[in-house]
Amino acid sequence: MLDLFHGLLSLFFNQQEPQVQLLRSTNLSPWLDTVWVRSAVVRKPDPQAELSVRLHLAAMAGLNLPIEGQGVWIQAGNEILAENQGITPLSAASLTKTATTLAALQTWGTEHRFETLISASGSIENGVLQGDLVVQGGGDPLFVWEEAIALGNSLRQKGIRQVTGNLVVSGNFVMNFETDPVKAGSLLKQGLDANLWSAEARTQHGKMPAGTPRPQIPINGTVQVNSADQLKARQLTPLIRHRSLAMIDLLKAMNIYSNNVMSEMMAQMLGGAAGITQKVIQATQIPPEEIQIINGSGLGEQNRLSPRAVTAILITTQRYLQPRQLSVADIYPIQGRDSGTLLWRGMPKGSAVKTGTLNTVSSLAGAIPTRDRGLIWFTIINLGAGDLGAFHRQQDQLLQRLQQAWGAPDPLPPAIQPSDRRPFASLLGDGDRNEIL
Repeated sequence: MLDLFHGLLSLFFNQQEPQVQLLRSTNLSPWLDTVWVRSAVVRKPDPQAELSVRLHLAAMAGLNLPIEGQGVWIQAGNEILAENQGITPLSAASLTKTATTLAALQTWGTEHRFETLISASGSIENGVLQGDLVVQGGGDPLFVWEEAIALGNSLRQKGIRQVTGNLVVSGNFVMNFETDPVKAGSLLKQGLDANLWSAEARTQHGKMPAGTPRPQIPINGTVQVNSADQLKARQLTPLIRHRSLAMIDLLKAMNIYSNNVMSEMMAQMLGGAAGITQKVIQATQIPPEEIQIINGSGLGEQNRLSPRAVTAILITTQRYLQPRQLSVADIYPIQGRDSGTLLWRGMPKGSAVKTGTLNTVSSLAGAIPTRDRGLIWFTIINLGAGDLGAFHRQQDQLLQRLQQAWGAPDPLPPAIQPSDRRPFASLLGDGDRNEIL
């Protein structure tokens, strides 16, 4: 296999003759004495890994992309196998969500649930709420049609059939990723009354367990927004406490679809980019200059992470999850099992990865399973305008070469096997998360 790689590389150079310095060896001396590196990471170049990276860089050069804009980090255990621009902060796009993910786990743990409180402002007579229905949001980033339908059915169980007043929204309430409180409230008002459902709402209801009732709770008034201080002046009767999916499921949903609204909601509750940075540095001991982010989603080329930093974040996340009988496969999409951003990708099956895409950024990071070297942790950041499909193919081929060099495991190692948790999509609309007060 190694001879084949050398032959391919020689053939490329004989045909293209690119003037490029392959594998720009990073001067690692400034951080080799840090606590994190001293205890966890050593440089141990592997010829097969280095050759695979050279082939990747040669392909990037063939696409007229500058080598200094191509970051790669390959690591097995505590051994650095190959790297290029490894400690240089580069625009990372949605790889920024790996930092948000780790900060969320460090702050809330795997089972935290955000609460939404539903209350009545007025009396309930013969199934009619003579007043307003009040929704106090607590930051649930995945309140969607199924959740609204289940809430409507719980309100029906509470005995409410109609609301004469308004739907009042307060706090951090978002529905269907709509952050404007009036629009989010309008969607909830629609979700509570099947007579107002859109085609999308009917489709999502069809995915819920057979026999799920179609709530019909008309709200006669409009959608209004109240501040916390305004609510203090009201006499409210709590009706239902709605709990979100567990944090581990929220993170899986966020990362599969690289959902920017979910990640930004979490980031704001984590203290913004500064709060995330502080938590990640504390957890990983990465040098601060290697984490330069402006938000929690990765939108904007100003979000910069070094390939080494992203890899360290992923490994630290794995170390957090394993004592809890979980792994990165429980919070990141898996090739061959999940779709989302992995649709049409050709990386090794069983890989748990995070993708990132901007106009001039294509990035990928995660872990691939191998027979002989266990999990191979990697980060690839390709900068430059070009064909996104070509970037994807080159990234996938780099990972395929690595797995071919060390063999595909059968079965997958436990370290990257997802747990037996139910898929998050099947948990949406579970009425058991609505506590009737």
